[in-house]
Amino acid sequence: MTNPDYDALLVLSFGGPEHDDEVVPFLRNVTAGRGIPDERLEKVGEHYYHFGGRSPLNDLNREIISHLEEEFAKRGIEVPMYFGNRNWHPYAEDAARQIAADGHRNVAVFATSAWGGYSGCLQYNEDIRRMREVAPEVSFTKLRQFFDHPLFIEEMAEALQEQLAKTQGNYRVLFTAHSIPTQDDQKSGGERDKNLYSRQVQEAARLVARAAGVDNYDIVWQSRSGNPATPWLEPDIVDHTEAIDTDVVVCPIGFISDHMEVIWDLDTELVDAATARGLNVYRARTAGPTQRFSTMVADLYEELRDNREPLSLGTVSVQGCTTNGCPCRPGCCSQL
Repeated sequence: MTNPDYDALLVLSFGGPEHDDEVVPFLRNVTAGRGIPDERLEKVGEHYYHFGGRSPLNDLNREIISHLEEEFAKRGIEVPMYFGNRNWHPYAEDAARQIAADGHRNVAVFATSAWGGYSGCLQYNEDIRRMREVAPEVSFTKLRQFFDHPLFIEEMAEALQEQLAKTQGNYRVLFTAHSIPTQDDQKSGGERDKNLYSRQVQEAARLVARAAGVDNYDIVWQSRSGNPATPWLEPDIVDHTEAIDTDVVVCPIGFISDHMEVIWDLDTELVDAATARGLNVYRARTAGPTQRFSTMVADLYEELRDNREPLSLGTVSVQGCTTNGCPCRPGCCSQL
């Protein structure tokens, strides 16, 4: 039995500023409720100011949408595409209002995260709940997580192989993803699936390494923030690179595009720290801009539309309201 046809697709993302004067207001949204003063946000926003106040994320998502439009057209899938963010323009709520005004009522949502946990999954569910509040006549259904989807693994493996073919000398392969507090990781899959986020990252790294023919590698973490006394997933990529004291080939498994956590934390901070020790950093590309990635998203859409069995290579749980036996925390998917 197939579901009713979906009449639009929304790409839902984190958001980012596009001018210097947008950096602090954007960070106010990101840190809402924490009482962080603007003076501190000015310091936190240093990496945005380094690039003229412009995050590349919105442009990268628009590129993904353009490729998706081409892929859907090839398949004869006639659905308009919309773009909405949690923390900056275009806001998800505004996109929802426009979708309702345009007459769409059954919308598939592609969240730009492959992972479980609060920020990777549940927070997007909260975004969708707010969208429903401003457009109650519209049904929004999120596509499932894709961290071990065959096409995502193939694309990341090919990217790693391309970089390895250009790299000489001694090096260590590092798979990196965004760190989170260890307490949050423990709760990331609810009571039934502890440490889901870190296990998903480990599983994706294992699958990519196997497909790329890499036997030895390390899993590291990056972009931590907040109270230094709070335990986060470790080792930090900079600390680890300095500790092993060798060139590194970095596979940004946790990120689908070259947004700020890639171009600043990896291409700037990590490179600067490694260069100071006479080391080289070689980074594999991300998957988002590629044809294979667009094919995967279209497949996820058709999987939802046609109620197909999910394609997964790994053994770690895949969260998502379209997956049978979803291990989300109690009440998680009920928000959808």
